[in-house]
Amino acid sequence: MSFHASLPADNVSQDALTVTELTGQIKSLLEETFVSVSVCGEISDLARPRSGHIYFSLKDETAQIRAVLWRGTARQLKFDLDDGMEVICEGQIDVYPPRGSYQLVVREMEPRGVGALQLAFRQLHEKLSVEGLFDPERKRPLPSFPQRIAVVTSPTGAAIRDFLQVLKRRWRAMDTLIVPSRVQGEGAADEIATAIRQVNHLNPLPDILVVTRGGGSLEDLWSFNEEAVVRAIVDSQVPVVSAIGHEIDITLSDLAADMRALTPSEAAEHVAPSSEDTLRHLAIHQQRLVTALRRRSSQARLELNGLASRSALKRPLEHVQQRARRVDELELRASRAIERLRENTRHQITRLAGQLETLSPLRVLARGYSVTSLANGQLVHDSKSLSIGDQVVTRLAHGQLHSCVEEVD
Repeated sequence: MSFHASLPADNVSQDALTVTELTGQIKSLLEETFVSVSVCGEISDLARPRSGHIYFSLKDETAQIRAVLWRGTARQLKFDLDDGMEVICEGQIDVYPPRGSYQLVVREMEPRGVGALQLAFRQLHEKLSVEGLFDPERKRPLPSFPQRIAVVTSPTGAAIRDFLQVLKRRWRAMDTLIVPSRVQGEGAADEIATAIRQVNHLNPLPDILVVTRGGGSLEDLWSFNEEAVVRAIVDSQVPVVSAIGHEIDITLSDLAADMRALTPSEAAEHVAPSSEDTLRHLAIHQQRLVTALRRRSSQARLELNGLASRSALKRPLEHVQQRARRVDELELRASRAIERLRENTRHQITRLAGQLETLSPLRVLARGYSVTSLANGQLVHDSKSLSIGDQVVTRLAHGQLHSCVEEVD
């Protein structure tokens, strides 16, 4: 301030810069000086407006700088940003004239201490694991003898050649449908997911769906770590076999599939039964079946011989004749029993008839007695019950008399 105070007023007005001019000079100086710079720091004040741009501060223990990821760059970012994350940013310094502030325009970003793809893999794996997409319980078994399979892969890659070669050697009684798709590069993940959905709209549905490609770097295989591909595999109605890269390569598609094969060739071995093994097993089962039939035949022959030695089969009428003889004996016994019963009944009836005859009033009448009754049939026991003029009937041993009472003694 003392310097400006010593200058003449007209010189001050001639040398003074406007704010816009000063900011423009600073902007040109910073942008020309810091065309490309790498800065490491901790993310803070992270903001994601609807525009798609990402704004944040990059700080360390003693300083901070504002930074921005424009929407186009943010879309290419493989991992998610969070406050407190240590990152390494590469970009250029830019000045924002309306505020007179400078910021770092980030062109590339890597997480500090771990690669961007590794971090993205961990983050997406954790997210999908919470949803249960990798649970063993949802894995489905493969059919033992599929008739139709679909393969989503690049039709010009080595993976499909190896797959078909092993498939042809192991099992020929199967139709193979190749659904072409890019397997790496920008947009490959969407093509793979679309191909998987197309397979699930086929009529009839294939028995197995194979998703495969050959080996490569993590970047080459990254399409099979995209969320769209993983969810398409999980949503598939057809059991999915994933054969991505080599044995050491593990993708999220491998974890989501119903079965993971280490290589495309191994995928063919899992999908197709071995014709040699099948024929050998058939021969073994055939031998077992023949042996079992022979054993059963021998056992049946022994049982038949045992039955043939029985009297019932040697003399089948003997048993019938014995039963017929028994029936005749029972019939005779029944006839004799009935005759005895009839004779006893006859004697009992005769005895009862004699007793009845003894008690019969007719016997009394035969000895000279008579029975007198009134005209209405009432027996006369006492002369006092009669009156002069009563009509009475006297029954004798032979016949009856009708009288009129003239005197009662």
